[in-house]
Amino acid sequence: MPAAEIRPVVAGCHPDPSVCRVGEDHYLVTSSFTYFPGLPVHRSRDLVRWERVGHVLADPDHVDLDGLDVSDGVWAPTIRHHDGLFYVVYTVAEDRRGRATFVTTAADPAGPWSPPVRLDAEGIDPSLFFDVDGRAWFTATRDALAADATGPAEIYLREFDHRSLSLFGPTRVIWSGAVAGTWVEAPHLYRRGDVYHLLAAEGGTERNHAVTAATASAPTGPYTTDPRSPLLTHRHLGAGASVQNVGHADLVDTPTGDTWALVLGVRPVDGAHNLGREVFLVPVSWEPEGPVFAPGVGALTGPDGHAAGADDAPADWVGLRGPVRHRWRGRDLSLAPAPDGLASRGRPAFLGRRQDRHRFAFAATVPAPGSPEKHAALVAFQNQDRFVSQAVVRSADDVVVETVLWDGGARTVLAERPGADRQRLEIRSDGRSYAFGAVVRGDFEAHATVDARLLSTEDAGGFVGVLLGVSHQGPATTPWVTVEDVTYTGA
Repeated sequence: MPAAEIRPVVAGCHPDPSVCRVGEDHYLVTSSFTYFPGLPVHRSRDLVRWERVGHVLADPDHVDLDGLDVSDGVWAPTIRHHDGLFYVVYTVAEDRRGRATFVTTAADPAGPWSPPVRLDAEGIDPSLFFDVDGRAWFTATRDALAADATGPAEIYLREFDHRSLSLFGPTRVIWSGAVAGTWVEAPHLYRRGDVYHLLAAEGGTERNHAVTAATASAPTGPYTTDPRSPLLTHRHLGAGASVQNVGHADLVDTPTGDTWALVLGVRPVDGAHNLGREVFLVPVSWEPEGPVFAPGVGALTGPDGHAAGADDAPADWVGLRGPVRHRWRGRDLSLAPAPDGLASRGRPAFLGRRQDRHRFAFAATVPAPGSPEKHAALVAFQNQDRFVSQAVVRSADDVVVETVLWDGGARTVLAERPGADRQRLEIRSDGRSYAFGAVVRGDFEAHATVDARLLSTEDAGGFVGVLLGVSHQGPATTPWVTVEDVTYTGA
């Protein structure tokens, strides 16, 4: 099946989807790592067309991301609704391990959200479950401590007081997964009749990613592994599958009683992906044994052909590790300078949007700086250790357009061409390479081309996709810069 026929419902880097429904509206949150604002919230009536309505972490005082690697930061949130309030739990990770877990609430998922409360919890991937008897339960995954653990991780459970926003009672290890020797994560609890269903993800978030399950007659267990596990995976489809790495499921019932799952997946090109992990939609039916994902098919098929998908959603511009001083006037973007560069773990003056399609053109008219110590640039940014920038740079004698690859702190000039005081710069991709160049008399002239794999997760590491954006590095006392007519178009 061609890749275009299996489309995400939220495209670009939006991993670890979690969903709940209130009335006719469904609400989705996804991981945001060190992007700021954090934890985007989307709303949909049909689970196919999603509109971003806000961010859980929109207040810089509510999250500390300073000094973190781009793929650390805010991981794997869960959103739930109970008694008029939305609850979101999430972890802040450092060095690829959970540093702290928080809960926050809001009456309106668009915000404002309450100041996060730190929970007495360890590990990653927290989740909440509100039972029909009024009790609430918290689950998460951590390094295995149990002597009889079958893998390196275990899922544990504690009771949650939704009024005081605290955990209490004993810690119970309830499951260590269905696949011996693999890390179990992303636990979510559901009740169907008198049976409690525990969904999880196993096999890592790469090619072996899968949805597994266990059941019990009480939230506290004991849990019996669902022998049908894995319930959903694409690892058996081979390297040529158009969507891979499928897993990390969360279930939601529609007002008509249908059940759907939102899962993450990637769309690789030639074995590597640059868009990050995206959100896909899967139908679910219920049988006596439990949920059946994509019944009769057993793999993703994508929305119906009339679905609008993510291409109709507004651009979601973000900074790194904190707010960016900027303003939009139409398609013109003004940025205040910052001394931190993109290769640092600081707060650079950078505003970017998620690359959400393989073929695109991202362009802006960039002015030449007034002095050599500052510059504005268009950037294809994977992480602080791997990105390509294209800047209009002023030297003592002239103005040039300089294309630079940053790799592990090393700076390699890929191209240097004569520039102008106002230069239309453009980044293009066909899914297999990125071309960096300028628009001259209406025609694109490529200055440098790099293999797309260089900016892929497979080559650069980490958990994120490419951001396309504008940076402005320079002393904080220098003037703002305005890049004009910022456009992002594609097939």
